[in-house]
Amino acid sequence: MVGRKKKTKICGKEDRISQLPEPLISEILCQLSTKDAVRTSVLSTRWRSLWQWVPELDLDSDTFSNFDAFVSFADRFFDSNKESWIRKLRINIPNSSHSKSFPIRWIDAVSTRRIQHLDVHFAFCRPEESPSLNIYVCQTLVQLQLRGVALASAEFVSLPSLKIMHLEYISYPNESTLEKLISGSPVLEELTIRACFSDKKKVLQVRSHTLKRIHINEFTQFVIDAPLLQCLKAEVILIKNFQIINSAFPGRLDIDIGSNSESLICDILTDIPRVRDLVISRRTWKQIFAYSKSGPVPQFRNLSHLNATFYIYDLETLQTLLESCPKLESLVLELVKDRFMRHNNLEPNVIFSTVPQCLVSSLKFVELKRFFSGYEGEMELVRYFLKNSSILEKFRLDTFYTKKAKCAFLQELLTMPRCSSACEIH
Repeated sequence: MVGRKKKTKICGKEDRISQLPEPLISEILCQLSTKDAVRTSVLSTRWRSLWQWVPELDLDSDTFSNFDAFVSFADRFFDSNKESWIRKLRINIPNSSHSKSFPIRWIDAVSTRRIQHLDVHFAFCRPEESPSLNIYVCQTLVQLQLRGVALASAEFVSLPSLKIMHLEYISYPNESTLEKLISGSPVLEELTIRACFSDKKKVLQVRSHTLKRIHINEFTQFVIDAPLLQCLKAEVILIKNFQIINSAFPGRLDIDIGSNSESLICDILTDIPRVRDLVISRRTWKQIFAYSKSGPVPQFRNLSHLNATFYIYDLETLQTLLESCPKLESLVLELVKDRFMRHNNLEPNVIFSTVPQCLVSSLKFVELKRFFSGYEGEMELVRYFLKNSSILEKFRLDTFYTKKAKCAFLQELLTMPRCSSACEIH
């Protein structure tokens, strides 16, 4: 009797799950990987075809025995006779020999199935070997991520719901195609264009009244007309690759300079002084500092938030950077170790001789990050900020220590004098 009761109880649970509406079961299956969702088909005849109605699919050709098996499996989802909802689709084809055989009909199918998120990754191959995708008309698409694909020439674009567009290692026939893709997305807020190539090297006009975040790199020249722009992330190698028009752009500039060209540094320094939030790589500040040796240190008088990465060997220039930011309120400092340096045992113990104005009058938050093993000079760096920051409210440490070293560090940290009685250490 006991055995029968247990069996009845289990069966009852199974019956209740099976009796749920199909849309709800589909949402449950969404929490599984596509492969695991398919495996549920063996549970009963009731579940045999439910996996085909899952609205979120993650398809990777490498998880199949061969590419034909992958195509055959995926075709069962994209049957044009179905009216099921495909909310999110990710397709990954890491083999370049298979990219040219990609069934374009899948993209045509999902564009009419209320797709919201589309993510297509191909292994990079020559543009002439990659199928040209046409993803230009879709009423429901919210997020589009393409990597390694070729875009077909665009005559007409209508993506009224698209908010996020990421394009990486894309080939396209002309700048007009990308410009129509942007202008045909009237609510676009985030745009990434990295390592994209065109046969005709021209300037890309980015015009949008809704764009808030843009990420670009050095392969294309951009003229940006985006009045609501809040953040521009740019990788610059030889020449400045962007021009901002019709915008005061007081937001965040995330800049990585890969050249010591004086003309390039001079061009970049026309933009930095007007931003309030700056993210700079270790080599960017190094180039600016080297440039400033021939003249006065540039002043970033509007800057209130700074996120900077430093090699520990360059920390002696940190004081100069802080002196150029008299109104700085928030500092995030990440320390990294140069793996090419030969004498790792000769780490500098930096001692600052003066106290910059921002520590006295404006600096309220400091975060120190270090993800490599111990740096002996770190304690003095912490001591410097705590001792000299008059109105500091929060000091956050995100550093790596062994258990024994961490205990000793915390004990010494508790005894350090603090200039600001309101300062909290996290």
